[in-house]
Amino acid sequence: MPKTSARLLALLSLLQTRRDWSGTVLADRLDISLRTVRRDVDRLRELGYPIAAIKGPDGGYRLRAGTELPPLLFDDEQAVALTVALQIAATTPGNGLAEAAERALATIRQVLPSRLRHRINALQVTAVERPMTKPATPVDGDTLLAISNAVHAREILRFDYGDSTRRAEPHHVITWDGRWYLIAWDLDRDDWRTFRADKIALRTPNGPRFAPRELPGGDVATYVTSTFRGSGDATGRWPCQGTVILDLPAATVALYTRDGLVEEVSADRCRLTLGSWSWPSLAAAIARYDADIEVAGPAELSDAFTHLAGRFTRIGAKRAGEA
Repeated sequence: MPKTSARLLALLSLLQTRRDWSGTVLADRLDISLRTVRRDVDRLRELGYPIAAIKGPDGGYRLRAGTELPPLLFDDEQAVALTVALQIAATTPGNGLAEAAERALATIRQVLPSRLRHRINALQVTAVERPMTKPATPVDGDTLLAISNAVHAREILRFDYGDSTRRAEPHHVITWDGRWYLIAWDLDRDDWRTFRADKIALRTPNGPRFAPRELPGGDVATYVTSTFRGSGDATGRWPCQGTVILDLPAATVALYTRDGLVEEVSADRCRLTLGSWSWPSLAAAIARYDADIEVAGPAELSDAFTHLAGRFTRIGAKRAGEA
């Protein structure tokens, strides 16, 4: 039989992996008696772990939520995933959680076994903003949590936004181009709106619960890409917008597409919808993917490709004449 301390850790690890455990199954897994299981559960309770008893033929146990966060056990994959997520949070500008994420990362790294610490130290994640992007205003972590809780509870939010007070049915909290946004149905304007989280000053308490509405486009991804497409802000859309079919996999195009909508057509082809301030600039932006292009529309985009083709041909002819 393993020593008491090792047995307690093994028991805690099992209790964390699923909701309910019968006493008999725990005894079999740990190769101990039911009486020892009960005694070890009592020891974990004394250490602050909120373990509830479940009624049944053999009795059972459940690790429930408590008033404080107790020490937790993670397997290797969980530890690596957690530290990577914390690195992203700690280096992402404007998310309001960077300092807390950095402290949590330091705490976890301190207790990682050497085999994992080497793996984690080899992966250094840094979020880099585009040079043209304005620095994001930090968002208070408590504000993000309060908004997210309202989304989950489906409770109407009341908040100050600029010079106005708004009432809205919160639908999703998203991040786009380094900023956090709330997608919500604005009750006073009777329409969907996207609010920058760093400009939201919450009022309490929340309003009553509501039945969720369906987003335009059917899902948050479609709505977000149509709302934010091209401008990097929630104020409008590009004046010129077109769709093409590229002879490239969707996953490849998505890596180099920040403000467009990428849809898979087949294993090696995708549909790209993109916007810009002019049709020639849109055609040039699409040409950078260096792949065969089929214009799905509109006609102005086809004309822009023809215009650019003529311009580039003249440039090539002039260079050839000078040579």
